[in-house]
Amino acid sequence: MKTVRIGGACAFYGDSSVAPTQLIAAGVDYLILDYLAEATMSALGAMKRHRADLGYAADFTEWVWKDNLAELKRTGTKIVTNAGGVNPRACMARMEAIAREAGVSMKIAIVEGDDLIDRLDEIDGQAELFTGAPFPPHDKVMTANAYLGAGPIARALAMGADVVITGRCVDSALTLGILVHEFGWGEHEHDKLAQGSLAGHVIECGAQATGGLFTDWEDVPDWAHIGYPIIECHADGGFIVTKPEGSGGLVSEAVVAEQILYEIDDPQAYRLPDVVCDFTTTRVEQVGPHRVKVTGTRGYAPTGRYKVCVTWADGFRIMAFMAVVGRDAAKKAQAQADATVTRVEEMLRGRNIGPYRAKRIEVIGAEASYGANSRAQNVREVIYKIGLEHEDEAAFAPFLREFDSPTTSMSVGTAGWFGARPQVTPVYRVFSATIPVDDVPVTVTLGDESDTRTYVSAGGRFDPAAVVAPAAGETADAGKADAEVPLIRLAWARSGDKGDAFNVGVIARRPEFMPWIRAALGEEAVLRYFAHEFEGGANPVVVRYELPGLGALNLHCKDALGGGQFSSLRLDPLAKGKAQQLLDLPVKVPANLVEA
Repeated sequence: MKTVRIGGACAFYGDSSVAPTQLIAAGVDYLILDYLAEATMSALGAMKRHRADLGYAADFTEWVWKDNLAELKRTGTKIVTNAGGVNPRACMARMEAIAREAGVSMKIAIVEGDDLIDRLDEIDGQAELFTGAPFPPHDKVMTANAYLGAGPIARALAMGADVVITGRCVDSALTLGILVHEFGWGEHEHDKLAQGSLAGHVIECGAQATGGLFTDWEDVPDWAHIGYPIIECHADGGFIVTKPEGSGGLVSEAVVAEQILYEIDDPQAYRLPDVVCDFTTTRVEQVGPHRVKVTGTRGYAPTGRYKVCVTWADGFRIMAFMAVVGRDAAKKAQAQADATVTRVEEMLRGRNIGPYRAKRIEVIGAEASYGANSRAQNVREVIYKIGLEHEDEAAFAPFLREFDSPTTSMSVGTAGWFGARPQVTPVYRVFSATIPVDDVPVTVTLGDESDTRTYVSAGGRFDPAAVVAPAAGETADAGKADAEVPLIRLAWARSGDKGDAFNVGVIARRPEFMPWIRAALGEEAVLRYFAHEFEGGANPVVVRYELPGLGALNLHCKDALGGGQFSSLRLDPLAKGKAQQLLDLPVKVPANLVEA
């Protein structure tokens, strides 16, 4: 049976440069490298405005490409990456210059057409997909990009590309495009397309599929030499997750299940340009040491629309940090931060400048991000963080002047500002919309050959009515419990952000634990536990989904991150720690259940 081996060599702009070398040596057929978080797009857009030959992921060209070029040529390993950012053509030009200098020739294809910055009128008038907010002012927009699918990547590979450079596309499409090319999957083969998309989802975050961020972190050996993920994919859509032989890390059913649940909302309607995925029937099976087989994902026809990510500038913000030590450190830090902001806002009034539109003080070390669940109020060493937002950059001049003053006039034990001096930076927000697929022509260019077409699926259109939710599982009677344990005794969990929302996927360690997990993690109970995260949210809500194939629940917490990513003042705007916090939740169980 034909097997295609794909390595996940980059999870974000800034990931380790050791992964590509490791995976090439392991003999993969392809590398995929994902650089484009939503917040990254605004930064790349600002770079391109500054210089027309920038706006791509220089980490890729100056590290991955330059360092591995000779070995890529020798082994024939192909690359598919969205390192093109908002300027794929400039990325290709830089790659070609590096290759010429090294005396190496490679066939590099670029995918263009996702950039809609000159077509704002076509998406203006839509309400924001998740919040209902109006479209931002056009002169504030930094980037506007459609999330393309697998079709252009498959086309580039069919044209003979050794390397495919895209702009904004769905992260998982980097992998699906390879599989469509290699196996010739058709647009009606929705289950295969869903499995291929899940394969991409599992490896798009690099070592998260091989033990990175795993709940039972002490079971993961040798972080310094952690193996990056390899998927061995087959024509029926099934795939095995593994890692390079002899590397650190861990590939287990629980590790892979955690990654499957990472950053998803409705697991039965995970919408992608090529297919709508249903993960409720997905199963994982350990088939060897560090080898997990993934099967069973269902697919439905796509929606016929691309999601569009618009990033826009909305004023300014500052983050400032000050250390306080000694008795009552947390109380002193909170009082001092409050007094500083009060003083500065009085100064703003004297200058006829309005107050800060958003303020957030967090005492780091006193478990500020835990809200009422904090257990660390009596610590003797903290750093307080003051986060402020204002539409007028001039509003930060008094703060920069006054921030240091408490070191001799307020709390005993104030140790001075911590880290770099605070700086005023732009606030970048994300606006999500959609556009019909047939309104977005996409051009694939390889050398002198160019192909322009729309990638409209002939496989039908998604019908939500065709999706039948799995039956709700059994919920235990907590009244029959005689013991209480933290959730981590019963489950693994992984969390991540989706705009101004986050999800927590919770996987039962044993099937008999699930009824008790359900009893503890009702939607209202989770809303209460994370009440401090929903502060200021207009429509706070938790939606719980069942995933019977994985023995898991997915908790989708909406309007809960203070704007999310670069527009949030919170300590954990990407929700990386929310699963860890939830795992401390007390769960009532029969004593004999956990003693067994």
